[in-house]
Amino acid sequence: MLAVIDYGAGNLRSVMHALHHLNAKEVVLVQHADQLRGAHKIILPGVGAFGAGMAILRERQLVEPLREAVARGIPYLGICLGMQFLFERSDEMGHHEGLGILEGYVTRFPTFADLKVPHMGWNKLTATKASPLLNGLADDSYAYFVHSYYCVPTHAQDTLILVDYGISFTAAVQREQIFGVQFHPEKSQRVGLQLLSNFLAL
Repeated sequence: MLAVIDYGAGNLRSVMHALHHLNAKEVVLVQHADQLRGAHKIILPGVGAFGAGMAILRERQLVEPLREAVARGIPYLGICLGMQFLFERSDEMGHHEGLGILEGYVTRFPTFADLKVPHMGWNKLTATKASPLLNGLADDSYAYFVHSYYCVPTHAQDTLILVDYGISFTAAVQREQIFGVQFHPEKSQRVGLQLLSNFLAL
């Protein structure tokens, strides 16, 4: 069973459409902890505010089951806010605790003289290491971003992809079977579909 966490995020329909296009099997929308039982893979798509999203996960009693599932080695893919949730905390609109699965924090882009925040549009991906999530992706691949906050991992080895936008920031992470992408594969055309296909093939 592929569990797609549904906490009301706006990009859920696009993610489900992409999975349907890839003929993903046994896809289940999960809103409560008991629905997570039996999951062999987990995707957590997300857009919106960090604190509000974590509040809904807690309300639906999904925080501990997600931590436990990842600890058991069930592959996890976080998309946009779903990647940010992996970290210990975010300073978006205050101080908010995340899942704490990866060490590090989420913070807002600095003010740039010549770049707008949010970071919105296509940007080039630079892989930092080999990964099954990146199979079949060219070195000059581009993906679509919409975000004002970015992840700062404590451990450099957790970074999978770097992107330049005024600063060089972590745009994807991997630790064993834990994956997160700041960009939106469901909006990144061929590159995004290949990445989702790679996750399904794990």
